[in-house]
Amino acid sequence: MKSLYEELNGSYIEIGDVKIPALMSVDTNYEIGFWGQRHKAYLKENHRVIYYNLLTKGKLNSYLHKIDNRAKEQYDLIVKLFSESQGITEELKAENQMLWVQKMNNISNQAREIIYKEIIATKLKMIQKHK
Repeated sequence: MKSLYEELNGSYIEIGDVKIPALMSVDTNYEIGFWGQRHKAYLKENHRVIYYNLLTKGKLNSYLHKIDNRAKEQYDLIVKLFSESQGITEELKAENQMLWVQKMNNISNQAREIIYKEIIATKLKMIQKHK
């Protein structure tokens, strides 16, 4: 008699007298960066069911990869727009390097906060599309 797992084309690996489901992730080749790791930690802490559903379906890495890429693009865009709107230029960098560093650090911190709130901690709609 086949188990439900076997009826759904699942297979087992025998280790001694024990049969273990042969689970293989199909999307382990994606590189997960800073933002993907932060979103993964957020899911594990706040949305465990969603995290484990993505993990067991073999879709977690591709999902985190998409989140990571989107967050990187948004971060770069925000930093560019904020620096342009505040008049932070290469000329300022040449004239007063410490002031330039202070302003760019401030913009970087603002951009990180925006990305965390907008993409990392609230982008659960994307999960629904990814299923």
